[in-house]
Amino acid sequence: MEDVQEARAHVRGVRIAPRKVRIVVDLVRGRSLRDAQAILRHTPKRASRVVAKLLASAAANAQHNYDMDPEDLYVHAIWVDGGPIMKRIRPRARGQAFPILKRTSHVSVVLRQRHS
Repeated sequence: MEDVQEARAHVRGVRIAPRKVRIVVDLVRGRSLRDAQAILRHTPKRASRVVAKLLASAAANAQHNYDMDPEDLYVHAIWVDGGPIMKRIRPRARGQAFPILKRTSHVSVVLRQRHS
């Protein structure tokens, strides 16, 4: 079994709820780097800009650290974890207080080289 090289990148504390980021992440999982970037460029979601920057960072890591060709890269794995939750209070009628949970996300990506 050969040793597989992979390039990783992470972004932590993104101020978007994880369930919203997962919608965008599911669009690019398993795709080539070029296809994933094209999809993200035309996806009208706020998280698509964050994921596009993350993919660009992982591609730069692959090229700089491992001398991988960006044309052969594909998204081997990409996932979203929940980050810290900021808790706020919304005042309501009759002295009540309702909680507001401002969720954050941690996004991680692994790029590998496709062998043709």
